[in-house]
Amino acid sequence: MLALSVGKQNRSRLAPLTWMAAVLTGISKNVLTIGLMIGFIASTSCGRIRYPDYYALNFPAPPAVRRIQSAVVGSLAVREFHSPVFLREGAIVYRPSAEQIAFYPYHRWAEDPRRAVTELMMQDLQASGIFRSVDFYNGGLGSPDLVLSGTLEHLEELDHAGTVSVQVTISARLVTANTGEVVWQDTSSKTGTPDQRTIAAIVAEMSRQIGSAVESLVSSMRDRVLPVSAAGQ
Repeated sequence: MLALSVGKQNRSRLAPLTWMAAVLTGISKNVLTIGLMIGFIASTSCGRIRYPDYYALNFPAPPAVRRIQSAVVGSLAVREFHSPVFLREGAIVYRPSAEQIAFYPYHRWAEDPRRAVTELMMQDLQASGIFRSVDFYNGGLGSPDLVLSGTLEHLEELDHAGTVSVQVTISARLVTANTGEVVWQDTSSKTGTPDQRTIAAIVAEMSRQIGSAVESLVSSMRDRVLPVSAAGQ
């Protein structure tokens, strides 16, 4: 009976302590929850999430197909153009100096520029009338007479002495499909100044200079390939 009495006394003494511990635990949880809510509200109101803007190269429509009276070269397959790694990261590139490459964190390409340049080259070649047919290279299937490959070497904004310009450099090479003999190769570099210092204006100027570079390459190819083709007949 004495032991039972002592046990009841101990439980009666511990009951208030247990109640206080439960209350304090509940208060701590509530305080933590309120603190987290305040922190979340503050973070979302003071630093809103920013999503990237996407830009696409926009080229002028290719010229009408030119009817060449002289001999037309055979079929052509065009490989997708290559580029340096820094142009394949998705972000628009700018150069604060000649030695430095930087990326816009929130201004990105909607389409891989290599693909866009390849398609523009194909459109201009189809319009030129130089070749009997112009198609994408399909991994060796089919039997094209010639294969065109190229590299988008530069597509950057240049920042120098407070001025902004763009640089575009494209190289291309034409080889025979059977032997790999180089029939023609050339490089075209263009620079231009955007009419405004905005990303949209810079991308528009890049589009113009890419169009100009591709046009120069197609003209150079025509001047080289057609005389050779005519002499071989």
